[in-house]
Amino acid sequence: MSATSTLPTISAGPLFVDGPTIDESMSTTQAVNTLEAVLLSGFDPEQDSPRSRVDTTSGLLMQMPSTLGDYVGSKLLTITPGNADVGSPVIQGLYVLFGGGDQRPLAVMDGTTLTGMRTAAVSAFGALQLAIPGPKRLVVFGTGMQAWEHIRAFTAVFEVTSVEIIGRSGERAEALAERARSQGIEACTAGFDAVRHADLIVCSTSAAEPLFDGGLVADSAVVVAMGSHVPGERELDDALMKRATVCVESLDSALREAGDVVMALASGAIATPTELVTVADLVQGRVTIDHSRPAVFKTTGMPWEDLAIATAIYTALTTDAPATLSPQVSA
Repeated sequence: MSATSTLPTISAGPLFVDGPTIDESMSTTQAVNTLEAVLLSGFDPEQDSPRSRVDTTSGLLMQMPSTLGDYVGSKLLTITPGNADVGSPVIQGLYVLFGGGDQRPLAVMDGTTLTGMRTAAVSAFGALQLAIPGPKRLVVFGTGMQAWEHIRAFTAVFEVTSVEIIGRSGERAEALAERARSQGIEACTAGFDAVRHADLIVCSTSAAEPLFDGGLVADSAVVVAMGSHVPGERELDDALMKRATVCVESLDSALREAGDVVMALASGAIATPTELVTVADLVQGRVTIDHSRPAVFKTTGMPWEDLAIATAIYTALTTDAPATLSPQVSA
Protein backbone atom coordinates (compact mmCIF):
# COMPACT_ATOMS: atom_id res chain seq x y z
CA MET A 1 0.00 0.00 0.00
CA SER A 2 1.33 3.41 -0.94
CA ALA A 3 1.19 6.24 1.59
CA THR A 4 1.62 8.76 -1.24
CA SER A 5 -1.33 7.61 -3.35
CA THR A 6 -4.01 10.08 -4.40
CA LEU A 7 -7.65 9.18 -3.84
CA PRO A 8 -10.79 11.23 -4.37
CA THR A 9 -11.43 13.53 -1.40
CA ILE A 10 -14.74 14.11 0.33
CA SER A 11 -15.50 16.86 2.80
CA ALA A 12 -18.33 15.47 4.91
CA GLY A 13 -17.05 12.07 5.94
CA PRO A 14 -17.82 8.74 4.33
CA LEU A 15 -20.40 8.57 1.58
CA PHE A 16 -23.48 6.46 2.09
CA VAL A 17 -24.31 4.73 -1.16
CA ASP A 18 -27.79 3.24 -1.31
CA GLY A 19 -29.03 0.46 -3.55
CA PRO A 20 -30.49 2.59 -6.36
CA THR A 21 -27.27 4.61 -6.57
CA ILE A 22 -25.25 1.39 -6.88
CA ASP A 23 -27.52 0.25 -9.73
CA GLU A 24 -27.24 3.60 -11.48
CA SER A 25 -23.45 3.77 -11.08
CA MET A 26 -22.43 0.35 -12.42
CA SER A 27 -23.71 -1.76 -15.30
CA THR A 28 -23.12 -5.50 -15.58
CA THR A 29 -20.67 -4.91 -18.40
CA GLN A 30 -18.71 -2.43 -16.29
CA ALA A 31 -18.68 -4.83 -13.33
CA VAL A 32 -17.45 -7.67 -15.56
CA ASN A 33 -14.75 -5.42 -17.01
CA THR A 34 -13.67 -4.43 -13.50
CA LEU A 35 -13.24 -8.06 -12.43
CA GLU A 36 -11.31 -8.84 -15.59
CA ALA A 37 -9.00 -5.85 -15.13
CA VAL A 38 -8.07 -6.98 -11.62
CA LEU A 39 -7.15 -10.47 -12.83
CA LEU A 40 -5.29 -9.15 -15.88
CA SER A 41 -3.21 -6.99 -13.55
CA GLY A 42 -1.76 -10.18 -12.08
CA PHE A 43 -3.77 -10.37 -8.85
CA ASP A 44 -3.86 -13.91 -7.46
CA PRO A 45 -7.23 -14.82 -5.88
CA GLU A 46 -5.51 -17.64 -3.99
CA GLN A 47 -4.02 -14.92 -1.76
CA ASP A 48 -7.37 -13.34 -0.90
CA SER A 49 -8.50 -13.31 2.71
CA PRO A 50 -10.90 -16.08 3.73
CA ARG A 51 -14.31 -15.00 4.89
CA SER A 52 -15.54 -15.80 8.35
CA ARG A 53 -18.99 -16.95 9.38
CA VAL A 54 -20.93 -17.18 12.61
CA ASP A 55 -24.03 -19.33 13.03
CA THR A 56 -26.95 -17.30 14.41
CA THR A 57 -30.36 -18.32 15.71
CA SER A 58 -31.89 -17.78 12.26
CA GLY A 59 -29.03 -18.11 9.80
CA LEU A 60 -25.50 -16.80 9.33
CA LEU A 61 -23.44 -13.67 9.88
CA MET A 62 -20.56 -13.42 7.41
CA GLN A 63 -17.60 -11.05 7.16
CA MET A 64 -15.58 -10.68 3.95
CA PRO A 65 -12.41 -8.51 4.24
CA SER A 66 -9.97 -7.83 1.42
CA THR A 67 -7.36 -5.39 0.16
CA LEU A 68 -6.47 -4.30 -3.38
CA GLY A 69 -3.75 -1.73 -3.88
CA ASP A 70 -4.71 1.43 -2.01
CA TYR A 71 -8.14 0.19 -0.99
CA VAL A 72 -9.32 -1.92 1.94
CA GLY A 73 -12.85 -3.06 2.57
CA SER A 74 -15.10 -5.53 4.30
CA LYS A 75 -18.66 -6.68 3.85
CA LEU A 76 -20.93 -7.73 6.68
CA LEU A 77 -23.85 -9.91 5.62
CA THR A 78 -26.65 -11.77 7.29
CA ILE A 79 -28.12 -14.76 5.47
CA THR A 80 -31.56 -15.68 6.78
CA PRO A 81 -33.21 -18.47 4.73
CA GLY A 82 -36.53 -18.11 6.54
CA ASN A 83 -36.91 -14.56 5.24
CA ALA A 84 -38.00 -15.97 1.88
CA ASP A 85 -41.23 -17.13 3.50
CA VAL A 86 -42.11 -13.72 4.94
CA GLY A 87 -41.15 -11.48 2.05
CA SER A 88 -37.89 -10.15 3.49
CA PRO A 89 -34.50 -10.34 1.74
CA VAL A 90 -32.58 -13.52 2.47
CA ILE A 91 -29.29 -11.61 2.13
CA GLN A 92 -28.86 -8.26 3.92
CA GLY A 93 -25.75 -6.29 4.73
CA LEU A 94 -23.39 -3.35 4.47
CA TYR A 95 -20.06 -2.78 2.76
CA VAL A 96 -17.44 -0.48 4.32
CA LEU A 97 -14.69 0.91 2.07
CA PHE A 98 -11.41 2.45 3.31
CA GLY A 99 -8.54 3.86 1.30
CA GLY A 100 -5.31 5.80 1.00
CA GLY A 101 -2.15 5.61 3.02
CA ASP A 102 -4.11 6.71 6.09
CA GLN A 103 -6.80 4.07 5.42
CA ARG A 104 -9.55 6.59 5.99
CA PRO A 105 -13.19 5.47 5.72
CA LEU A 106 -14.48 6.39 2.28
CA ALA A 107 -17.93 4.91 1.95
CA VAL A 108 -20.64 2.73 3.44
CA MET A 109 -22.64 0.91 0.77
CA ASP A 110 -25.82 -1.11 0.67
CA GLY A 111 -24.47 -4.64 0.88
CA THR A 112 -27.60 -6.36 -0.41
CA THR A 113 -27.54 -4.57 -3.76
CA LEU A 114 -23.76 -4.85 -4.01
CA THR A 115 -23.95 -8.60 -3.37
CA GLY A 116 -26.63 -9.10 -5.99
CA MET A 117 -24.64 -7.17 -8.55
CA ARG A 118 -21.32 -8.80 -7.69
CA THR A 119 -22.63 -12.36 -7.61
CA ALA A 120 -24.35 -12.09 -10.98
CA ALA A 121 -21.39 -10.26 -12.53
CA VAL A 122 -18.99 -12.98 -11.35
CA SER A 123 -21.25 -15.66 -12.83
CA ALA A 124 -21.52 -13.83 -16.14
CA PHE A 125 -17.77 -13.16 -16.17
CA GLY A 126 -16.94 -16.84 -15.69
CA ALA A 127 -19.52 -17.96 -18.24
CA LEU A 128 -18.05 -15.58 -20.81
CA GLN A 129 -14.67 -17.26 -20.36
CA LEU A 130 -16.19 -20.72 -20.85
CA ALA A 131 -18.88 -20.32 -23.51
CA ILE A 132 -18.54 -20.49 -27.25
CA PRO A 133 -19.78 -17.41 -29.16
CA GLY A 134 -23.30 -17.18 -30.46
CA PRO A 135 -26.96 -16.89 -29.38
CA LYS A 136 -27.84 -18.60 -26.11
CA ARG A 137 -30.87 -20.29 -24.61
CA LEU A 138 -30.77 -19.59 -20.87
CA VAL A 139 -32.33 -21.84 -18.24
CA VAL A 140 -32.50 -20.52 -14.67
CA PHE A 141 -33.17 -22.62 -11.58
CA GLY A 142 -34.57 -20.46 -8.79
CA THR A 143 -37.09 -17.66 -8.37
CA GLY A 144 -35.48 -15.34 -5.83
CA MET A 145 -33.38 -12.19 -5.96
CA GLN A 146 -30.31 -13.94 -7.35
CA ALA A 147 -32.34 -15.57 -10.12
CA TRP A 148 -33.53 -12.13 -11.21
CA GLU A 149 -30.04 -10.61 -10.96
CA HIS A 150 -28.64 -13.42 -13.09
CA ILE A 151 -31.33 -12.98 -15.73
CA ARG A 152 -30.48 -9.28 -15.88
CA ALA A 153 -26.74 -9.92 -16.03
CA PHE A 154 -26.77 -12.71 -18.60
CA THR A 155 -29.15 -10.91 -20.94
CA ALA A 156 -26.85 -7.88 -20.72
CA VAL A 157 -23.63 -9.66 -21.75
CA PHE A 158 -24.89 -12.54 -23.92
CA GLU A 159 -27.21 -12.66 -26.90
CA VAL A 160 -29.97 -14.51 -25.07
CA THR A 161 -32.80 -15.67 -27.30
CA SER A 162 -34.99 -17.10 -24.52
CA VAL A 163 -35.09 -17.48 -20.75
CA GLU A 164 -36.76 -20.51 -19.15
CA ILE A 165 -37.34 -20.48 -15.40
CA ILE A 166 -37.64 -23.58 -13.22
CA GLY A 167 -38.77 -23.20 -9.61
CA ARG A 168 -40.36 -25.19 -6.81
CA SER A 169 -43.27 -22.77 -6.85
CA GLY A 170 -44.98 -22.44 -10.20
CA GLU A 171 -46.55 -19.18 -9.06
CA ARG A 172 -43.19 -17.63 -8.20
CA ALA A 173 -41.62 -18.91 -11.41
CA GLU A 174 -44.41 -17.32 -13.45
CA ALA A 175 -44.06 -14.06 -11.51
CA LEU A 176 -40.36 -13.96 -12.32
CA ALA A 177 -41.04 -14.73 -15.98
CA GLU A 178 -43.57 -11.89 -16.08
CA ARG A 179 -41.03 -9.55 -14.49
CA ALA A 180 -38.55 -10.47 -17.21
CA ARG A 181 -41.15 -10.02 -19.94
CA SER A 182 -41.95 -6.56 -18.58
CA GLN A 183 -38.31 -5.68 -19.32
CA GLY A 184 -38.55 -6.93 -22.89
CA ILE A 185 -36.97 -10.33 -22.21
CA GLU A 186 -38.47 -13.43 -23.85
CA ALA A 187 -39.18 -15.57 -20.77
CA CYS A 188 -41.42 -18.42 -19.66
CA THR A 189 -41.62 -21.15 -17.04
CA ALA A 190 -40.34 -24.62 -17.86
CA GLY A 191 -39.82 -28.16 -16.64
CA PHE A 192 -36.63 -30.10 -16.13
CA ASP A 193 -36.47 -31.17 -19.79
CA ALA A 194 -35.44 -27.59 -20.62
CA VAL A 195 -31.93 -28.57 -19.49
CA ARG A 196 -31.55 -30.69 -22.65
CA HIS A 197 -31.55 -27.74 -25.03
CA ALA A 198 -29.99 -25.09 -22.81
CA ASP A 199 -26.78 -23.32 -23.80
CA LEU A 200 -26.47 -21.62 -20.41
CA ILE A 201 -27.81 -23.01 -17.13
CA VAL A 202 -27.78 -20.92 -13.95
CA CYS A 203 -28.42 -22.60 -10.59
CA SER A 204 -29.38 -19.98 -8.01
CA THR A 205 -31.19 -21.97 -5.35
CA SER A 206 -30.95 -22.97 -1.71
CA ALA A 207 -30.98 -26.66 -2.66
CA ALA A 208 -28.82 -29.06 -0.66
CA GLU A 209 -29.05 -31.88 -3.25
CA PRO A 210 -28.63 -31.97 -7.04
CA LEU A 211 -31.33 -30.20 -9.02
CA PHE A 212 -31.29 -32.29 -12.21
CA ASP A 213 -29.69 -35.22 -13.99
CA GLY A 214 -26.31 -34.05 -15.25
CA GLY A 215 -26.53 -36.50 -18.12
CA LEU A 216 -29.15 -34.25 -19.73
CA VAL A 217 -26.73 -31.34 -20.17
CA ALA A 218 -25.52 -30.74 -23.72
CA ASP A 219 -21.80 -31.12 -24.44
CA SER A 220 -21.61 -27.46 -25.49
CA ALA A 221 -23.44 -26.05 -22.45
CA VAL A 222 -22.08 -23.93 -19.62
CA VAL A 223 -23.54 -24.47 -16.14
CA VAL A 224 -23.10 -21.88 -13.39
CA ALA A 225 -23.77 -23.03 -9.83
CA MET A 226 -23.78 -20.31 -7.18
CA GLY A 227 -26.39 -21.41 -4.64
CA SER A 228 -24.29 -23.62 -2.37
CA HIS A 229 -21.48 -22.13 -0.29
CA VAL A 230 -20.96 -24.83 2.35
CA PRO A 231 -19.10 -28.15 1.91
CA GLY A 232 -22.11 -30.41 2.54
CA GLU A 233 -24.58 -28.92 0.04
CA ARG A 234 -24.63 -29.06 -3.75
CA GLU A 235 -26.77 -28.18 -6.76
CA LEU A 236 -24.95 -30.35 -9.35
CA ASP A 237 -24.60 -34.14 -9.44
CA ASP A 238 -21.58 -36.38 -9.96
CA ALA A 239 -22.69 -37.24 -13.50
CA LEU A 240 -22.18 -33.64 -14.59
CA MET A 241 -19.07 -32.97 -12.49
CA LYS A 242 -17.40 -36.04 -14.01
CA ARG A 243 -18.21 -35.01 -17.59
CA ALA A 244 -17.40 -31.33 -17.27
CA THR A 245 -14.46 -29.00 -17.22
CA VAL A 246 -14.88 -27.52 -13.74
CA CYS A 247 -13.83 -23.91 -13.22
CA VAL A 248 -13.70 -22.18 -9.82
CA GLU A 249 -12.84 -18.72 -8.46
CA SER A 250 -9.86 -20.12 -6.54
CA LEU A 251 -8.71 -23.55 -5.46
CA ASP A 252 -8.49 -22.43 -1.85
CA SER A 253 -12.06 -21.13 -1.63
CA ALA A 254 -13.52 -24.02 -3.64
CA LEU A 255 -11.91 -26.72 -1.51
CA ARG A 256 -13.04 -24.93 1.64
CA GLU A 257 -16.61 -23.93 0.73
CA ALA A 258 -17.87 -25.28 -2.61
CA GLY A 259 -20.03 -28.28 -1.80
CA ASP A 260 -20.44 -29.21 -5.46
CA VAL A 261 -16.64 -29.54 -5.74
CA VAL A 262 -15.93 -30.96 -2.28
CA MET A 263 -18.51 -33.72 -2.65
CA ALA A 264 -17.45 -34.57 -6.22
CA LEU A 265 -13.86 -34.95 -5.04
CA ALA A 266 -14.97 -37.18 -2.17
CA SER A 267 -16.91 -39.46 -4.53
CA GLY A 268 -14.17 -39.56 -7.17
CA ALA A 269 -16.25 -37.78 -9.84
CA ILE A 270 -13.37 -35.28 -9.83
CA ALA A 271 -10.20 -37.31 -9.42
CA THR A 272 -7.93 -34.66 -7.91
CA PRO A 273 -7.97 -30.89 -7.28
CA THR A 274 -5.42 -30.53 -10.11
CA GLU A 275 -8.29 -31.14 -12.55
CA LEU A 276 -9.91 -27.87 -11.48
CA VAL A 277 -9.40 -24.74 -13.57
CA THR A 278 -9.50 -21.25 -12.08
CA VAL A 279 -11.00 -18.23 -13.78
CA ALA A 280 -7.63 -16.51 -13.38
CA ASP A 281 -6.08 -19.37 -15.40
CA LEU A 282 -8.47 -18.56 -18.24
CA VAL A 283 -8.13 -14.77 -18.11
CA GLN A 284 -4.35 -14.91 -17.92
CA GLY A 285 -4.14 -17.46 -20.75
CA ARG A 286 -2.69 -20.39 -18.82
CA VAL A 287 -5.50 -22.78 -19.79
CA THR A 288 -7.76 -23.20 -22.81
CA ILE A 289 -11.19 -24.83 -22.73
CA ASP A 290 -12.18 -28.07 -24.45
CA HIS A 291 -15.55 -27.19 -25.96
CA SER A 292 -16.40 -30.82 -26.73
CA ARG A 293 -17.52 -31.29 -23.12
CA PRO A 294 -19.74 -29.26 -20.78
CA ALA A 295 -18.21 -26.58 -18.60
CA VAL A 296 -19.17 -25.86 -14.99
CA PHE A 297 -18.39 -22.61 -13.19
CA LYS A 298 -18.81 -23.14 -9.46
CA THR A 299 -18.78 -19.94 -7.41
CA THR A 300 -18.97 -19.19 -3.71
CA GLY A 301 -18.17 -15.47 -3.78
CA MET A 302 -14.83 -13.98 -2.70
CA PRO A 303 -13.98 -10.77 -0.81
CA TRP A 304 -11.77 -9.32 -3.56
CA GLU A 305 -14.71 -9.30 -5.97
CA ASP A 306 -16.83 -7.13 -3.66
CA LEU A 307 -13.91 -4.80 -3.05
CA ALA A 308 -13.13 -4.42 -6.75
CA ILE A 309 -16.70 -3.48 -7.62
CA ALA A 310 -17.18 -1.28 -4.53
CA THR A 311 -14.01 0.61 -5.45
CA ALA A 312 -15.19 1.10 -9.02
CA ILE A 313 -18.54 2.41 -7.79
CA TYR A 314 -16.87 4.80 -5.35
CA THR A 315 -14.51 6.03 -8.07
CA ALA A 316 -17.40 6.60 -10.47
CA LEU A 317 -19.28 8.63 -7.86
CA THR A 318 -16.37 10.83 -6.76
CA THR A 319 -14.30 11.47 -9.87
CA ASP A 320 -14.72 11.92 -13.61
CA ALA A 321 -12.95 8.60 -14.24
CA PRO A 322 -14.95 5.89 -16.05
CA ALA A 323 -16.86 3.46 -13.86
CA THR A 324 -14.82 0.58 -15.30
CA LEU A 325 -11.71 1.84 -13.50
CA SER A 326 -10.33 -0.92 -11.27
CA PRO A 327 -7.99 -0.47 -8.31
CA GLN A 328 -4.27 -0.77 -8.84
CA VAL A 329 -3.50 -4.22 -7.56
CA SER A 330 -0.58 -5.30 -5.43
CA ALA A 331 0.21 -8.79 -6.68
